[in-house]
Amino acid sequence: MEFLRFEPTILQFLEELTDNNNRPWFEENKRRYESQVLEPSLAFIRAFQPRLQKISPFCVASDRRIGGSLMRVYRDARFAGNQPPYKTNVGIQFRHRLGRDVHAPGFYVHIATDACFLAAGVWRPDRDALARIRRAIVDEPDRWRRAKNDKRFRQEFALAGDALKRAPRDFPADHPWIDDIKRTDFIGLADLLEDEVLSDDFLDIVAARCAAARPLMRFLCRALGVPF
Repeated sequence: MEFLRFEPTILQFLEELTDNNNRPWFEENKRRYESQVLEPSLAFIRAFQPRLQKISPFCVASDRRIGGSLMRVYRDARFAGNQPPYKTNVGIQFRHRLGRDVHAPGFYVHIATDACFLAAGVWRPDRDALARIRRAIVDEPDRWRRAKNDKRFRQEFALAGDALKRAPRDFPADHPWIDDIKRTDFIGLADLLEDEVLSDDFLDIVAARCAAARPLMRFLCRALGVPF
C-alpha cells in the first residue's frame, strides 16, 4: 500500500472504538481496523523512512506488525488493570536503533480524536540514563542552553513531561538549571492539527518538525553515549 495521506476514516474508527471499547465490537470490526488504521499507518512508516534517515541514520522506521514502529492496539493485560482492552490512539515510535524499547531516544507520532502531537526526546528514562542526562546538563550547561533555546526548536516544541518537586540527590537546589535537572522526562512536544494529520503534506510536516528537534536529540544522545 502506497501512502498518500491519512483519510478521515482513521479518526472515525478511533472515535467509534472509544465508544465501543470491548472485544466483541473490535472482533466484528477488525477488518475495518486493518484497512482504515493498521495498513495506512504501516504505509506512513514505510514512506517516512527515507525522510527519517536524512534526519538521523540511527533512528528506525520499521513497518513490522509486531515489534516495529507501530505500537500495538492491544493494551498489555499485565498492566491494564481495569482499563478497556484497546488503545484509542495510533502511536508510532521512531526510536534509536540502539534502544530496546519506547524509553529510548527517538521521535513519536500520536494520532487520536482528542489530541494529535509529535514528541521528540526521551520518555521515562531509566535511573542510569536519567543520571547521565542530568550530569550532562551540569557538565555542559552551554550545550544544554543552546539545545533547549534553539530558535527552530522553540518555534515548534515545548519541553514537557514529569518532574520532581524537589532537587534530586547530589544536585544543589540553587543550581541555575535545577528546573531542568528535576525533570524525569526529557521530551519536546509539538501539537499537530487534525487538518495537518489529514493533509497531503503530512509526511513533510512531520519531517520538518523532527528536523527542528535535532538540537535536543543530539544533546540527549551525546549524554547517553550513543550516536545521532
